[in-house]
Amino acid sequence: MVGERKDCLLEIGVEEMPARFLDPALAELKKLAAAALGERRLDYKNLHTYGSPRRITLLVEGMAVSQAPLEKEIKGPAVKVAYKDGVPTRAAKGFAAGQGVKVTDLVQKSVGHVDYVFAVKREAGRLAQEVLSSIFPDLISGLHFPKPMRWGEQEFRFARPIRWIVSLFGTDVVEFEFTGLQAGRTTYGHRFLSKKPVVLAQPAGYVETMRKNYVLVDVNERKKEIWRQVGELAQAAGGAVEEDTDLLNEITNLVEYPTALIGEFNADYLKLPKEVLVTSMREHQRYFPVVDDKGQLLAKFIAVKNGAADHLDIIRAGNEKVLRARLADADFFYQEDLKTPLAERVQELKKVVFQEKLGTVYDKTVRVGETAAYLAGVLGIREEAKEVALRTAALTKADLVTNMVNEFPELQGYMGREYALRGGEQEAVARAIYEHYLPRFAGDRLPQTMVGKILSIADKMDTIVGCFAIGIQPTGSQDPYALRRQALGVSNIILETKASLSLEKLIETSYCSYQGKVQLKLRLDQVKKEVAAFFKHRIRGILDEKGFTYDTIDAVLSAGYDDFNDILLRAKALAEFRQEADFADLLTAFVRANNLSKKAAIQQINPDLLADPAEKELYRLLAAVQEKAGDYLKQQDYRSLFSAIATLQGPLDEFFTSVLVMVDEEPLRNNRLALLASLAALVKQVADLTKVVVSD
Repeated sequence: MVGERKDCLLEIGVEEMPARFLDPALAELKKLAAAALGERRLDYKNLHTYGSPRRITLLVEGMAVSQAPLEKEIKGPAVKVAYKDGVPTRAAKGFAAGQGVKVTDLVQKSVGHVDYVFAVKREAGRLAQEVLSSIFPDLISGLHFPKPMRWGEQEFRFARPIRWIVSLFGTDVVEFEFTGLQAGRTTYGHRFLSKKPVVLAQPAGYVETMRKNYVLVDVNERKKEIWRQVGELAQAAGGAVEEDTDLLNEITNLVEYPTALIGEFNADYLKLPKEVLVTSMREHQRYFPVVDDKGQLLAKFIAVKNGAADHLDIIRAGNEKVLRARLADADFFYQEDLKTPLAERVQELKKVVFQEKLGTVYDKTVRVGETAAYLAGVLGIREEAKEVALRTAALTKADLVTNMVNEFPELQGYMGREYALRGGEQEAVARAIYEHYLPRFAGDRLPQTMVGKILSIADKMDTIVGCFAIGIQPTGSQDPYALRRQALGVSNIILETKASLSLEKLIETSYCSYQGKVQLKLRLDQVKKEVAAFFKHRIRGILDEKGFTYDTIDAVLSAGYDDFNDILLRAKALAEFRQEADFADLLTAFVRANNLSKKAAIQQINPDLLADPAEKELYRLLAAVQEKAGDYLKQQDYRSLFSAIATLQGPLDEFFTSVLVMVDEEPLRNNRLALLASLAALVKQVADLTKVVVSD
């Protein structure tokens, strides 16, 4: 039995669950299982998770048949208390009895500089099958879902009702009861293609057994099979399918046994904007659009059914009928919308509420225009571009009241661009209407035109500042207005623009555009503080993604974070400066100077009080660096400033060697502290080096 290993399997069978639930559940199950098995001392070789819309599965290969033995050491009294002249005292005997060991089995070990007695308790490992009967229920109840549900009279919540549980260790069932279900060895294949229950003899061969019953439980296998079929169908039709990871993942988690099929629609619908067709196919029907070698849509689509290749003609006809109705609606909406120019729809926005405490969408467009005007002035764009920005601000949200966007909300921005062009607006205005929504999600592209960047920043800042001003802030996983995403978008746009923008001024401008129009809960100073702190977390994350170490990030943020591009320049300069051979010595000297400078009672240095040659030399060289520093700071040439500061290392070391800073004479002491404070203040304009950690 020693060294023997078996596979174990836990399959949670459920009613069809939403596609977005599966991947996080499998990741969480793997993490929980690894932690539980490690904690319970159950060794194994490999751990896999599988899943489909109807099952969440854990397969553990090569698990030991019993726990590893447990050896615990319990600390007792000090040796000098436990023994007297080598004979156990009452303290030693009482401790041994209390731990259930013989006093002669106590061992001695040093803890720090004191020797103690320890009781060593050895506990044999339990059989794995017994331990798993408590682990498996914990794994099931430990899974979390965005919207769990109850069923029947159960109080327990899960993604969807649990209908069966498979629980095996080798050929044996790991017995336990959960939500009224008794764990066993019976599972089920595809709902329609495998109608008989499937009895599993053992975990080995689980994937193949399920495949024979029309279920591809391996998510990656299922995904590759879908993409292979889709690619072959598109190629046979003379086209291709553009990579769409999100759609592929969603379809993968919607089916158990995929079969792709290709359908067609009336080529007349190709006159509609591409985004309309793609949205109708992708978002509403989960179809893959087919394009030619130039990326233009063909009048074809590829669908994926959950089942075998039976009755494909009937299924294809059904899918074509559904899509035909969708496209007919889209065509009607499009033609109706074109009858009214976008500019004429702006007044309708007065009937659309943006946020109940922040007014209408029309009010928002007015505020965005005010912030856009401020940004245009700060960024110094040409007068023509400023006019484009103001015109765009008025039209940014007008497509929200069109028939098309009302039916397909995903098309906001896309349709604004299209209707603006069809209504005779400048191309720059139309493009900026679309770009002001960017980025729409993490990793999405940023606006490319300056007007688009200005409108995107203005729109997002209006939402962020407005929400904070009325007390709506993201908490934990709750962020109903996507403020984190919008703040991240603003940060990335500013960094890409490489313009010097003051976050404080931007917050103030957005806040002032609300004043006198709505009732705000928080004062400007409080909103500035909270929004700035909110953005600090976003810029920290961006710097981390760019590869800066945590202490470099801490150091530059401690020196200020009002100008994002300035932060990035300072971080790059510090990262380079840290590679210098003498950086560690300089850091040590600076930290000492900074710590002493905190005791400075005055800030002004009196040259007449400089007595020692070392302090006179440090003062002279510091003054020279400060004189250069003004130009370096103005030019944001922080690398040169760091190099100049580095020249002070030798004089600073000599100062600490030759000069007693904390002398009894108060004027002399204060003057020397002021000298160190002046040096520390110079460095802290770029970064607080006390935050930097140097490893040995």
